[in-house]
Amino acid sequence: MKKVIVFVSFVSVCFLSIFLFPQQSRTHELKLVPENVHWGYYDAKVKPVLRINPGDTVRVETMVARGIDRLKLVGVPDEQIPESLKAVERVVTDRGPGAHPMTGPIYVEGAQPGDSLEVKILGIEYLHPYGVSGFIPGSGTLPDDFPYARFKLLRYNLREGTAEFRPGVTLKLTPFFGSIGVAPPQVLGRISSGPPGPHTGNLDNKELVVGTSLFMPVHVPGALLSIGDGHGMQGDGEVSLTALETSLRGTVQVVLHKGKHLNWPRAETPTHYIAMGLHPDLDEAAKLATREMIDFLVAEKGIPRDEAYILCSLAVDLHVTQLVDQTKGVHAMLPKAIFR
Repeated sequence: MKKVIVFVSFVSVCFLSIFLFPQQSRTHELKLVPENVHWGYYDAKVKPVLRINPGDTVRVETMVARGIDRLKLVGVPDEQIPESLKAVERVVTDRGPGAHPMTGPIYVEGAQPGDSLEVKILGIEYLHPYGVSGFIPGSGTLPDDFPYARFKLLRYNLREGTAEFRPGVTLKLTPFFGSIGVAPPQVLGRISSGPPGPHTGNLDNKELVVGTSLFMPVHVPGALLSIGDGHGMQGDGEVSLTALETSLRGTVQVVLHKGKHLNWPRAETPTHYIAMGLHPDLDEAAKLATREMIDFLVAEKGIPRDEAYILCSLAVDLHVTQLVDQTKGVHAMLPKAIFR
């Protein structure tokens, strides 16, 4: 009898400890090494390079889009290019159809289709103190006006958080990841890292800086999160095709929202709620962003749908996220300050 009581007490302690003392979240390191990179695509068949629990934090390193060729083209000396970038450039030869080296994928335990994933951007650092921007023939918003290639190197003043564009023109750095996404449904196979979509991916949304959260629908078990396309800064529209392309180290916390179904990505900054519309037609992208914001107001704020539509006309600003990734982006921004 005494043995039974002791056993039951032990089981009770273990049971209670699960709820009273939940497992501590961990911090993981995901270095920029060839085995952690898939280049130019999202694919549900890519094997995860890291498994984490919801709530864990990951320090992830990413490589500049299109690799180091553009860095050399604008005159960056070889000794100023980090060895980690050179190793990825040399070893990762299975590339495309997109241009972005993506770090991952990360398997999130418990994530299933129908859930949503939240990526909290906690910190961003530079892997090298410079970036490159420019255009190539046949791309950008004005391909007929600029039917040639031109790239420009900008070096960072890290102490001031700026970059000199030319004498008398100084830009404030606001780094963010252009591409944060999950694997698409397995039936789609390998898809380009270029256009964004329901998998989220290459949003090129300049609002996703430190202090923001990005919410994404999950399509496959584990979600298979990948991150890349570091930007030092960017204007809305990204009109020439490129932002200030650079290599970043980010610290992100990954949160799982069970049963929280989303059709499209959303975001939240300290000051705004953001809904997104993605479509090859800019008008359709604007309609999607507006519908997504209406859906948010109905579901999260309890506002009747017709009043939510009126509120969007009064308080929501529509921004052109980017015009150059085949699938265009519009994001709707609603200030939190209107809610008391």
